[in-house]
Amino acid sequence: MKSFRRHSATVNAGSMADIAFLLLIFFLITTTISADKGLLRQLPSDCPNIEDCIKDINERNLLRISLNHKQEIFIEDKVVKLEDVKNIVSAFVDNNGTSECDYCAGEKLSISSDHPREAVISLSHDALTKYQLFISVQDEITKAYYDLRARYIEDKFNKTPNQITDEELTAVKKAYPFIVSEVIVKRD
Repeated sequence: MKSFRRHSATVNAGSMADIAFLLLIFFLITTTISADKGLLRQLPSDCPNIEDCIKDINERNLLRISLNHKQEIFIEDKVVKLEDVKNIVSAFVDNNGTSECDYCAGEKLSISSDHPREAVISLSHDALTKYQLFISVQDEITKAYYDLRARYIEDKFNKTPNQITDEELTAVKKAYPFIVSEVIVKRD
């Protein structure tokens, strides 16, 4: 009598690699990869001589803005609204405390900055401050500087910000330098 041997059933896996490759290609083509959102900020350049970069700042030339864990904005220890930050920064930077600035339109207060080139904005925040608030305050500070620079461009060059040349832009940045110091996060 004949004996029957049973062979185990096998699956031909030769085309499995082709199917996996086609699926991979399909998902790569059809999937959209979201672009990361970021901040348009330029990091400061390295300081070649640290002694030149460290200097004492007169107290009246320093505007302190701090954000706490309750999402409140403090400017010089007074609670302010987000909408008021731009006007306060503009008034501080454009103060002309020493009356040496011929293009400034400030009130010449003795408790505010001497000159736009001397004005420093110090922005500090708590570890629990929400990113949205931090970015919103940064935007308000930037808007203040943009408005001051736009006014300077209009008065000095009789142009709009989009019409100035690179040399004129350099002069504008010298007149109103964007000096913002971001203080290290406070952690409890």
